[in-house]
Amino acid sequence: MNTQVKILGLAALGAAVSAVPVTAQSIDEQVNAVFASSTGWFVNLIFSSFPGTSFPWIVGWLVVAATIFTIYFGFIQFRAFGHAIALVKGDYSDPDDAGEVSHFQALATALSGTVGLGNIAGVAVAIGIGGPGATFWLILAGLLGMASKFTECTLGVKYRNEYPDGTVSGGPMYYLTKGFEERGLPMGKILAVLFSIFCILGAFGGGNMFQANQAHAQITNVVGDYPGWITGIVFAVIVFLVIVGGLKSIASVTEKIVPFMGILYVVTALIILLMNYDRIGWAFGEIFDGAFTNTGIAGGAVGALIQGFKRAAFSNEAGVGSAAIAHSAVRTKEPITEGFVSLLEPLIDTVIICTMTALVIIITGQLVVDAETGRYLLDEGASTIQTVDGNKGVALTSAAFSASFGGFQYVLAVAVILFAFSTMISWSYYGLKAWTFLFGEGQTTELVFKLLFCVFIVIGAAASLGPVIDFSDAAIFSMAIVNIIGLYLLMPIVKRELNSYMARLDSGEIRKFA
Repeated sequence: MNTQVKILGLAALGAAVSAVPVTAQSIDEQVNAVFASSTGWFVNLIFSSFPGTSFPWIVGWLVVAATIFTIYFGFIQFRAFGHAIALVKGDYSDPDDAGEVSHFQALATALSGTVGLGNIAGVAVAIGIGGPGATFWLILAGLLGMASKFTECTLGVKYRNEYPDGTVSGGPMYYLTKGFEERGLPMGKILAVLFSIFCILGAFGGGNMFQANQAHAQITNVVGDYPGWITGIVFAVIVFLVIVGGLKSIASVTEKIVPFMGILYVVTALIILLMNYDRIGWAFGEIFDGAFTNTGIAGGAVGALIQGFKRAAFSNEAGVGSAAIAHSAVRTKEPITEGFVSLLEPLIDTVIICTMTALVIIITGQLVVDAETGRYLLDEGASTIQTVDGNKGVALTSAAFSASFGGFQYVLAVAVILFAFSTMISWSYYGLKAWTFLFGEGQTTELVFKLLFCVFIVIGAAASLGPVIDFSDAAIFSMAIVNIIGLYLLMPIVKRELNSYMARLDSGEIRKFA
């Protein structure tokens, strides 16, 4: 089945469900009740705050790590930017190197797992709670996260397993095991098992449940209300048809979808910004002012910081370790090259795409402002900012874009479907590699995971946003606990790889192939 057929199948979803009886909605309610009651303890554990503050310890964990890696590697995200572009272009790619995919395909696969509904719905959630100021912290977290991504993806390639049939397996579970053993450190296997468990939960949560949930929300915004499990079943079938073919099948789809959906979304946002060019300066003023002052938003400046960092981490997954799994499959004999390529992810995902989403929401006036004080008005309970039509999440982004383009909800519906679809198939691969690490390689083992993954797509589409987004965040962030411990202990190895590569690049030993 080619990519065009798959995309057409997704686009036909709205027409296929319009006649479904609303009475089936009770199934959604039952699914949601069970899901919410069974995951609350896990969410509370991961997002508990530092004593006497409202700052989640897990967010601080990620930000501190990203800052340390940035300093330790001498602001590598800026120094190596040009070389990263050259690698993605294929200038240094040797076709005889071991691996399954090119630098571009690895980047596209990893981006498809991060460029998704976090860029559309997640940013809207951040601004709805933390105000425009959350955008500043989101951008900063994205820039710092580039160093985290560089570190983990270098290690992913260095310690990957290469098999006789040309396939590879890599990621934190492998560098935690092999890297710790190389350095004579204890607990490597235990940490690898923990990461694998968390990765599987992340795949089931953020990798498909959140995606299916928000895709369903946008589809119903266009075609009217109908039961979420219908969306889930359609997505599950189409996703299964792709992932059953393995990484090469996934890469062949993502390398086509990711550029298309990215260009579609970014170009539309740029058009809106150009239409409102006279308000861009004001919007950035709101962003900077809200980042450092209490402008009437929920939690003040601290609330903006928390939401910005939180949504950036969920969007680009820097430090989580997921992208290292995709990047490990690249064709290269130099692990550090994929570290260079991977640092582009947070830049594209968070700094560019997320910022554009935020600017469109701010500029189109979706947030309600008190005419007398100039401060944002809060909803009942003072937890979120009032919006013009009471929209939240993906509906807020849809309203912002539709304010300039009357029929944009239809374009956004297509973008959301593609974002969700690409994220699902990428995260299926991440979860699969964690699954096979625990239970062994083999067709039967892989098939069991793929079927379970598709079941959770249906559950995600049927559950309500609150429980889904909470569990998704918690599952993905839990991976970072284990991964960053490993990165701290293994970063001297990355430093050694970096110094060796740069010396050989400067001497001309490393040459271009294109």
